[in-house]
Amino acid sequence: MVDFEMLTDIDESNLTETAQSLDKEDLPKIVERLSEKNDKVRYKALLLLQKRSACCDDVYPFWDVFRSKLKHENSYQRNIGVMLIAENAKWDTENRMDGTIDEYLTVLNDEKPITVRQCIQALEKIVPYKNHLCPKIADSLMSINILAVKETMRKLILFDILNILVLIRKYQPADASDEYIINALSGEVLDKKVKKLVEQRMRT
Repeated sequence: MVDFEMLTDIDESNLTETAQSLDKEDLPKIVERLSEKNDKVRYKALLLLQKRSACCDDVYPFWDVFRSKLKHENSYQRNIGVMLIAENAKWDTENRMDGTIDEYLTVLNDEKPITVRQCIQALEKIVPYKNHLCPKIADSLMSINILAVKETMRKLILFDILNILVLIRKYQPADASDEYIINALSGEVLDKKVKKLVEQRMRT
């Protein structure tokens, strides 16, 4: 059993072991802690649930809780929703992602660039298990207006987009995605180092 009063004292180096040793009865209480105002409590709850989701399917029943966070007024809660839905995509035997994907992809246009990045990066854990959604995911990624993004974040977000499009190519060939990647590599948003990295990933 987790001592919730001591949740913030859990050593991050022991998170995997702690998550694996949780009782199922602990999970509802940990999910509740995701709404805590205390940043440290909330963050440790998120990390525990991520680690638990990596090894067990018993966080999956809270899918609707995570889904509801996608439209939360607080960006950190939206981040939580994005990350925990992605972590549980591999356990989605009920195909809940099919009904969630539109709400999920709406976060790609979030007002917070950090939240946009979280959403894009988390797709890496969805694509391998939801191949049939790849066309919709790719279209949504390519519809992001990079020039409308804060200049200091453009390179980072474009790089994130390209990483997912390259991943999608392994599951479903897409001419439109290839054209987008080629245009990005020939454009001026990315520097030479990043372009080379993307090209390397395309070859692996």
